[in-house]
Amino acid sequence: MTSAVGTSAAETLATATLAGKRVLLVVSGGIAAYKALELIRLLRKQGCGVTCVMTRHAERFVTPLSLQALSESKVYADLFSLTDESEMGHIQLSRAADLLVVAPASADILAKMTAGLADDLASTVLLATDKPVLVAPAMNVRMWLHPATQANLSLLRQRGVRVIDPTEGAMACNEFGPGRLAEPADILTAIEGILAPAPASVRTPLAGRHALVTSGPTHEPIDPVRYIANRSSGRQGHAIAAALAALGARVTLVSGPVSVPDPAGVTVRHVETAREMLDACQTALPVDVAVFAAAVADWRVEQESAGKIKKQPGVEPPSLRLVPNPDILAAIAAAGPARPALVVGFAAETDDLMANAQSKLRRKNADWIVANDVSPATGIMGGAQNVVSIVSAAGIEEWPRMDKDEVARRLAQRIAASLG
Repeated sequence: MTSAVGTSAAETLATATLAGKRVLLVVSGGIAAYKALELIRLLRKQGCGVTCVMTRHAERFVTPLSLQALSESKVYADLFSLTDESEMGHIQLSRAADLLVVAPASADILAKMTAGLADDLASTVLLATDKPVLVAPAMNVRMWLHPATQANLSLLRQRGVRVIDPTEGAMACNEFGPGRLAEPADILTAIEGILAPAPASVRTPLAGRHALVTSGPTHEPIDPVRYIANRSSGRQGHAIAAALAALGARVTLVSGPVSVPDPAGVTVRHVETAREMLDACQTALPVDVAVFAAAVADWRVEQESAGKIKKQPGVEPPSLRLVPNPDILAAIAAAGPARPALVVGFAAETDDLMANAQSKLRRKNADWIVANDVSPATGIMGGAQNVVSIVSAAGIEEWPRMDKDEVARRLAQRIAASLG
């Protein structure tokens, strides 16, 4: 979700859906703690009960009195308070709510959640709860991008914790980048999505649609033991296939050799070479949407050796004559009456990203190009996160850095909206 979603829109979406629900809001330390006040106001406006737990560091940025005035409920902070423990013990406090929300979630509290620490009231209620948990991180850009923080978030997601990623922009520390707390209206929408899921007709907008997705690398054989390939892991393509299936689409996934498991509820065609991938794609037609996320090898050797090419002393290595592989994206985009209503390509570049993506959009006759910088320093090729821009005839839409699963969900939602 982006900060472009206005408060009124989010409030309209949540109207009457949160009435009677209860949220335990954990406020950790950080300058973004002031946004918790607006989140409380939005929740209370929908009739949602809010109980607040503060960390010791949070009290440096907002006061318990402010949280109490807006939530109209007692604020808890002390793990060893005799009064609080006699009125509502921390175990009961952790389980009385329908949802626990940590906003802002500092790097410190995320690390405590990952390690299972319980050295204050906030970390204790998070460890003791049996209810769903949503975290909204906020921190310095360097702390957000640190491998330790990203590893903690990855583990929390595996445990079922929901995460609403921070946005990108200027920070109080005079740095610029991802790390700003998501807007309260966007956090409200995420809460509404957990506590008041949309009806089935809304959750499955792609029901009755057929989607084709390609994923992973291709392997172009040189001889029986060697091949030309690339570093694609298939994570992004597989995540897109899963996200489209989650929205109700019938999905055919054509996958090159990868180590990631096949997505559930998806028909998978396993292939090795670009020519096999093209054949599988053409066999899958007709489809409503085709997403070409695979990193297809541009070339193959003209003549594959029937036997292993041996290294011999004093003999120069063999020359490999390369020939172009078929252009799968262009072939499907030019399929005439069988052309999908929406054709989405990927542009993985190390230089001149936008210029190359816009050129590819025109040359391949695609509707959208998902452009991403795969320079080694980004860690995107083979990694768990991605930074993409959606390039179309209408312009360029830049997305912040996020997990590849989240990129897939957003892209699937955008596809559903485009197909109506």
